[in-house]
Amino acid sequence: MKSIVDLKDIWVYYDEKIVLENINLVVKENDFLGIIGPNGGGKTTLLKVILGLIKPNRGDVKVFGGLVENNRALIGYVPQLSQFDTDFPATVLDVVMTGRLNQTRMFRRYNAEDKKIANKVIEEVNMSHLQHHAIGKLSGGERQRVFMARALASEPKLLLLDEPTANVDKNLDTKLWEFFNDLKKTTPIILVTHDISAVSIYVDKIACLNRRLHYQGTKEITPEALEDTYKCPVELIAHGLPHRVLKEH
Repeated sequence: MKSIVDLKDIWVYYDEKIVLENINLVVKENDFLGIIGPNGGGKTTLLKVILGLIKPNRGDVKVFGGLVENNRALIGYVPQLSQFDTDFPATVLDVVMTGRLNQTRMFRRYNAEDKKIANKVIEEVNMSHLQHHAIGKLSGGERQRVFMARALASEPKLLLLDEPTANVDKNLDTKLWEFFNDLKKTTPIILVTHDISAVSIYVDKIACLNRRLHYQGTKEITPEALEDTYKCPVELIAHGLPHRVLKEH
């Protein structure tokens, strides 16, 4: 199967502090990769390297076989939910429509196809009933779904998601994971999450990241690999059933 992301010997430093160390990662067509690891372990930085927002101090980044700068328009990105101006005047539909800018000339009006696709992805994330509401008045989980719809509106060939189910209620959380599970059939996904339970059910492959890649492979991850990543006992969710993993240290 064809590789769409190929990272070789990636190193990133912030003020001489190593954030990513010797990262070698390959993502192939139709992969659904879950990246897990502790806070500060470099997960968001890794996504930004793939997206081309951070240039590594060392190493080689290939996306769709070429330079990320030449292929960035093929990538949809949903960042972590951040502070938002509640007085921002745009509606849900306005925000999602901006996802079509990659597909049209910057100064051309949106056409009927743009609006059709925007309405389709808004429906897919269960936000049709709020499409004319001001985005600044929505809850954090609702805004996260809007940004996801915006990313999908660009019809990406690769989707990067950074904690996409954060601030989302449990019922919708399950629906989003099921949505990702359907989406992976046509669009490869790289997803950062702390939800080990969902990862064990839905993703195809796991990468355990804490500055270095401690594990990359199938989701049948060992307790030892998780403890090596998190550097402490963790809750391992195996086949949907929780049990405590403890080891003397």
